[in-house]
Amino acid sequence: MIMAIHSCGMTGYGWNSMKSTTQFNRLADSEGFIVVYPTQRMFRNMINCWNSTDPREQHRYSGEPALLAGVAQQVVEAYNANLAQVHVAGASSGAGAAVILAVTYPDVFATVTSVAGGEYGLNQVNPDNPNSTPPDYTARQAWSQMGDRARQVPLLVIQGEEDAVVPPLVATRLVAHWTAVSDFVDDDLLNDSLNLLKKTTTVPSEQGKHSYTHTTITAPDGSSLIESYLVQDMGHIWPGPAGDGIYIDHAGPDASAIIWNFAKRHPKS
Repeated sequence: MIMAIHSCGMTGYGWNSMKSTTQFNRLADSEGFIVVYPTQRMFRNMINCWNSTDPREQHRYSGEPALLAGVAQQVVEAYNANLAQVHVAGASSGAGAAVILAVTYPDVFATVTSVAGGEYGLNQVNPDNPNSTPPDYTARQAWSQMGDRARQVPLLVIQGEEDAVVPPLVATRLVAHWTAVSDFVDDDLLNDSLNLLKKTTTVPSEQGKHSYTHTTITAPDGSSLIESYLVQDMGHIWPGPAGDGIYIDHAGPDASAIIWNFAKRHPKS
């Protein structure tokens, strides 16, 4: 199962929806998985954003995390989904909500994908002076929030190089933040004890498609701890050749296929 969480100005399955933008249904029909498209309640946010920068919405057992995790668990039970293959992906504010779910419910979600989103506790980072709050500061909070459920949750990041709403620096911080979270989970210390292997590949532009840089940070057992795609000439938008909606870039890589391939390679152990 994949839970796909929409961005501001979108719905889950109505007008300008995550359903039409991602075209996950086509992939789900051919690959045999369930997709869940939650929609933010209008009275919770005037432009349908998820309130991922609100500290009150960053904890287990309350607010949006509890609602979303509850929906995921209800669908799993109703349709007998594989408990080891429950994943969450989000765009923009929905990406923030997805990362929060990976922190607050690591026992539910096997992987997390952030498309144009940021780290847990991003509201604490001053956009005019982001270095004043290092990524390991928010990482320690994320690890603490995980509690005795703490585990290394594989993360996929997709980011537009020309994104003026969520700049690439936010994605860079997210990768550093999640690496630190994984290190804390590994040994309670920030000491690079994970022996991670980093590999970067550039895919050139061809036939009207954007070029992109694909980076993998791999754990000693060969699994991808973090993968990221930095897409050239792409803004604050969902990339994919088949999507339909306002926030879609058909010249970008197929984010939905990338997310599914990442998810199925990383079941929760």
